[in-house]
Amino acid sequence: MSRSNRAAGRRSAPKANRSRHKAHRTRTVSKAIGLTLVSALIPGSGFVMGGRTKLGAFVMTLSIGLLGLLAFIGLTKRDTVLTLAVDPSQLLIATAAVIVLGLIWIWIVVASHKLLRPVSLTAVGRLAGSAFVGLLCFGIAVPTTVAAQSVMAQRDLVGSVFASEGNSKSATRPQVEDKKDPWADTPRLNLLLLGADDGAGREGTRTDTVMVASIDTKTGDTKLISLSRNWMRMPFPEDSPLHKFYPDGFYDPDGPAEQPEFYLDAMYRNLPAAHPGALGASDNEGADVLKVSAGAALGLDIDYYMQVNLKGFQSIVDALGGITVNINYKVPIGGDTKGPSPNDDILPKDYLEPGANQKLNGHDALWFARGRYGLDDPSRQERQRCTIHAIVSSANPRTLVTKYQQIASASKTLLRTDIPQEILPAFIELGLKVKGAKVTNVDLDKNKNFPSGQRPDYEAMAQIVQNAIANKKPAATTTVTPTKKPSAGKVTPPKPPAGGTEDLSDACAYHPSKP
Repeated sequence: MSRSNRAAGRRSAPKANRSRHKAHRTRTVSKAIGLTLVSALIPGSGFVMGGRTKLGAFVMTLSIGLLGLLAFIGLTKRDTVLTLAVDPSQLLIATAAVIVLGLIWIWIVVASHKLLRPVSLTAVGRLAGSAFVGLLCFGIAVPTTVAAQSVMAQRDLVGSVFASEGNSKSATRPQVEDKKDPWADTPRLNLLLLGADDGAGREGTRTDTVMVASIDTKTGDTKLISLSRNWMRMPFPEDSPLHKFYPDGFYDPDGPAEQPEFYLDAMYRNLPAAHPGALGASDNEGADVLKVSAGAALGLDIDYYMQVNLKGFQSIVDALGGITVNINYKVPIGGDTKGPSPNDDILPKDYLEPGANQKLNGHDALWFARGRYGLDDPSRQERQRCTIHAIVSSANPRTLVTKYQQIASASKTLLRTDIPQEILPAFIELGLKVKGAKVTNVDLDKNKNFPSGQRPDYEAMAQIVQNAIANKKPAATTTVTPTKKPSAGKVTPPKPPAGGTEDLSDACAYHPSKP
């Protein structure tokens, strides 16, 4: 190349960048700040406006492609998302990806502002630009940090509550071959729900709340069945090792008529202590015992259990922002019957007053579900079912997104289960069906089948359960008519026939009455 050509090349080089340098000289600080905001909203656009066209086009293409990929996966690959959400190793990778993407986004904003700001800046202009970029970076860093913390909270929850099959022991858990479609040969999933009262002043653990949720795996329609805490003679199947110890049910044939240590709520604690390892290796022998016995009493095969610590229950309700229930009669907070005379009683500290759409915090929600001083067990069971109904209704997407870390932290100390990690995606899918499906209560006909807890008619109750699952109406149908006309605005729906079913939305509606 001749000297004249080289000189011409040197002279022409500034001309190529002349327009960009001129734009830098003429661009105001406020305009540069505005363009920096655009570059934050559309990553890569700042590079294009600043003259780095190829780099800007690459970043914009990458950003749009990444958003499109995430939208595609979210809309069409829900199974993949659910699998990732319950896989601790994948969640760790997702956390790292969120942090890296956040850092890259911050770098793009800072680099774009450097290209877009005027060449010559006053101290005030430089300070204004730096402050705005700092605010943008902070606005990116906060949601990135929250997202990363939420993913780690989910990882901690999955690892703490749901163990893999290889790292957990259960004497009653079914063996599932197809982890992706565990319900292929299971038309109904039967889940035992336990409320364990192991608070201060209690010796050992008693399961004051025992329910079975029988879920249609195709539709999500659910039947809730409550078992009374003072039932005796709880049965065991003939093929169970416990049947040889209690062939006529769990009670002492040489004892008195009423035996509190042989109540249903005492089985969790007393049976493993009396016959350790009778059912086989287990991480929770008490829960396995109740799965076997409750299944025999109701004529169902119980697949899994979920155990809730009633003291930790407060935390999850508070994390959800409270629950809304209808209170139809005064519900005691505290109180206990200590002896034959009313003078021996410990009186309630306070009462939850009747009212429609009452917003309860964790403390009050716990007593709404537990309070029983002066009330009977059926009313308590109904309130417990209504509490579950209210929690399911409160778990909306907005609440889960904004308060997920609190919910996950509370759930970690609240829940215990034998549901393995491997089938959690299928469980989440089923849970979504249940939330939008019909939930009904199965009436076991107390007056006929268990007027007291000493000799419940388990065969009759099992038949009622089978009829309810098959959606068969009870043989005898009766209608209860209110004895007095309800006041304006208060509708008292008729009770379902004995042995029938009742939609929880109706059962938990506001219809003030005596329990």
